Amino acid sequence: MGVLGEGKGSTLVHLLVVVLSLVAFGFAIAAERRRSVGHMMTDQNNATYCVYSSDVATGYGVGAFLFLLSGESLLMGVTKCMCFGRPLAPGGNRAWTIIYFISSWATFLVAEACLIAGATKNAYHTKYRGMILAHNFSCETLRKGVFIAGAVFVVATMILNVYFYMYFTKATAAQAARKENRASSTVGMTGAGVQAEKGLSRKLSRGLMRKKWERN
Repeated sequence: MGVLGEGKGSTLVHLLVVVLSLVAFGFAIAAERRRSVGHMMTDQNNATYCVYSSDVATGYGVGAFLFLLSGESLLMGVTKCMCFGRPLAPGGNRAWTIIYFISSWATFLVAEACLIAGATKNAYHTKYRGMILAHNFSCETLRKGVFIAGAVFVVATMILNVYFYMYFTKATAAQAARKENRASSTVGMTGAGVQAEKGLSRKLSRGLMRKKWERN
C-alpha cells in the first residue's frame, strides 16, 4: 500500500477509501432517519417538559464522522498529503491532482461539519421548564436535512478522493519513469565515453609501436 503506482497497492487504497466512505454514508442516512423527536408533556404539578423518542442518531452521526475521518486519514497518509512524498511530474496529471486534492478537502470539511453539528444538536435535550413559560415552550430538535447534507458531501468526498489518488499515482509514476530514463541515459553516455577512451588508447599504443619499428 505504500508503493505507489503499482496496480495492487492502488486498488487496495481505492477499495478502502470507498468502503470507509460508504459506511460513513450509511451511518449518516441512518442518523437522519432516527433523529430525536420531542413531545411536550405535563406532569402532576402542571410543569411542562419534553420527552424524546430516541438518541441513537447521535451515535450514528459520530460514527459517520469517524469513518469519513478514517478514510481521509488513510488517503493522506498514503499520499503524504501530496506535499511531503514523491515529487509529481509536471503536466496535466499534476494539475488534476492539485484540483482534486483541494476539492476533496473542501467537501470533506463540509461533510464533517454537518455530521458533528447534527450529532451535537441531536444530543441536546430541552431541560425541564415550569408552566410559566409554557406558552413559549417548544422542544428543541434537529432540523431535517442536516445529516442528509452530510451524506451528500460524504459521497462527493469519496468520488473526489478516488480521482485524486488516481491522478496522484499517475503523476508520481511518470516522475519515477523520468528519473529512470535519465539514469539509463547517463549510464549509456558513461559507457560510450569509456569505450571511446579505450579506442583512443589503443590507437596511441599502435602508433608508438609503429614508430619503434620504423626506427629499428
